[in-house]
Order: sequence, then structure tokens, then C-alpha cells
Amino acid sequence: MNVTNEQILSAVAAVIDPNTHKKLDVSSQSCEIQLTDNKLTLSLTLSYPLYDADGVLKQRIQEAVTPLGLEVAKLSVYARIQTHAVQDSLRPLPNVRNIIAVASGKGGVGKSTTSVNLALALAQQGAKVGLLDADIYGPSAPIMLGINERPRSIDGKSMKPLEAHGIQTNSLGFLMQEDAPAIWRGPMATQALTQLITQTAWHDLDYLIVDMPPGTGDIALTMAQKIPLVGAVVVTTPQDMALADARKGLKMFQQVNVPVLGIVENMSMHICTNCGHAEAIFGQHGGREMAEKYNVPWLGALPLAMAIREQTDSGNPTVVAAPDSTEAKLYHEIATKVAAHIATLPADTSWQRPKVVPRPL
Repeated sequence: MNVTNEQILSAVAAVIDPNTHKKLDVSSQSCEIQLTDNKLTLSLTLSYPLYDADGVLKQRIQEAVTPLGLEVAKLSVYARIQTHAVQDSLRPLPNVRNIIAVASGKGGVGKSTTSVNLALALAQQGAKVGLLDADIYGPSAPIMLGINERPRSIDGKSMKPLEAHGIQTNSLGFLMQEDAPAIWRGPMATQALTQLITQTAWHDLDYLIVDMPPGTGDIALTMAQKIPLVGAVVVTTPQDMALADARKGLKMFQQVNVPVLGIVENMSMHICTNCGHAEAIFGQHGGREMAEKYNVPWLGALPLAMAIREQTDSGNPTVVAAPDSTEAKLYHEIATKVAAHIATLPADTSWQRPKVVPRPL
């Protein structure tokens, strides 16, 4: 049986992507085919970085080409990440294709730990990633990433981001003394954060993760309105009090027309380090039920594990310190779900709108 490239493309194009839940967007430009006897070597280009540890995509492609008498010998997947739409009144930042806010209604739910591991997971999957620590009253990036430097100015107007574990980063914590409190009122803090994000010379980023201040007060709200966001991830724990505040954070983003990319539940289960017993000490399924109620994606649950805390405190977060661990796999799965959701959002068309240039009175 002689199989043509057109037949193979047609079969692959009918495959449902396990992450976007849409048919694969393939063409002769985005899909390279090599056929030796009945052995198929396939190279795909997707619009997001793929983490497929269980080989689900390869299995689906195999099922699609089996009627053609082919066997998938090798599947290579690459990413070409596009810029997506932000709030109507804003434009994406130069050199940053997509900005993702990671937020929570209250502090202490693991938002910063989620932010850094999400950034590192996307980077390990092949994306160019940055992390902005916008938690102005409790900046934790210096500790989480093990950085003891200060960013340098390039031209007296902008800062060069620091780098750690393959990601670019900046934080107010790099600019202040270690024990110095940020005793700033809302407008001053908001201005400082806006300058931090716009005056950092980010270099060719696919994703910039913004670790947002906790809560829905003036700083968080203004940031959600002024930062050109492609979407937001809401972090909570199963506890009723945390869920009540997380709902407020979710609604804040909806009110400023920022898509909610999904909900992450931290401290879902406590894992005993002695016997491995799992106990839901903060309740069960709160985050999943919240996602269902508000019709937003459920991204996954992470355990209350001592290793996550120890690794993050040491400056080597879980995705870096224990890349083969169950917890690292969970972070990777969350990262892929977030990136895949972004890939389904409208593309940026702000460049088609004329710039508004204020005129002197």
C-alpha cells in the first residue's frame, strides 16, 4: 500500500489535541513527514510547549495512522508561541508575548511557590520564560530562586533581569535591603510595580509569570487593570476561608476582562513523611468544585508535602530539585494546561489599532 503525505496529514489533522481539545492544526509547513517502509517519523509544531509524559498525543496519532498501515517510530514536537490578546485598552509589552498573572484572594496559600514552579516548568518544556515578583510587601523570588544579586541598569533607564535556573526574573526584593519593609501606600506601591515590569529589559519572552500581590485591594486591582494580561491563574487551598477569598480574586479578573485560565489547589492532601499516609486536613475538592461552579478550567491539585517547602526555601524549587518527582510532574501538567488554554485564546490584533498620542493643550 503506497501512502502519500497528503493521506498522513489528513489522518493527523483529525486527531484531537489532549490539551486544547481541538483538532491538531497541521499543514505541510508545520508538519514534517519521513516514511521508511511503514515506519513514520513525524515532527509537529504546536502553538504551546507540550509536556506529554504519558505519551497520550503519540498514542492518538498512532491510532489515526494505523488504518494506513503505519507505525509511529518517532514523534518530535516543537512550539511556536504567538502573542495573544490583552485588555482592550492595553497593548502587549515589547519582547513579551504573553503575561500570566498568578493570584490568590489571600496570602499563605502557596501562590509564590506555584508561580516559580509554573515558570520553571514552562522553561523546561522549551519556552522562554520570565518571572516578575510583584508581591511588594513580601517579595520571595530572591529566596525561592537562590539569588543574592542586584539587577544592573543597561542605559540608566531600564534594568537587565537576573537569571536563575533558565528563567529571567526581577523583584523588588532584589532592590531592597533584606530586612527592609516596604512601608508604602497604595499609589506609591502601584507606581513602583508598574515601573518594575515596564522598565525591566525582558529578552524575547514567550511567557512572563507575574506573582501578584495577595488580595483584591487597590494594588492588585490596579495591577490587573494596567498590566497587559493574557490571563490569570487563581491559587487556593481546599479550606472554606481560602476559597471565599479566591472567589473574590476570580471575580476581580472577570470584571476587568482578564480570562481566568484555571484554578490550582494547593495543600490538597497532607503526605506523612514517615508512612506516606494522605490526609485532607484542609478539606477536600474545594478548588475543583469552585472551578465547576464558575465554569473555569480545573488545573490540578498539589499536596502539602515537606519536600516542596524545603526545596523552595533552599533556592531550588521542586521542578529543578526533583524533576522526576510526582510533584514536579503535577507542576508540568499544570503548566501545559495553562499554555494550551492560552493557545486557544484570540490572537493579538492591537497592532492594527492606531496609537493614541496625546496632544498638548
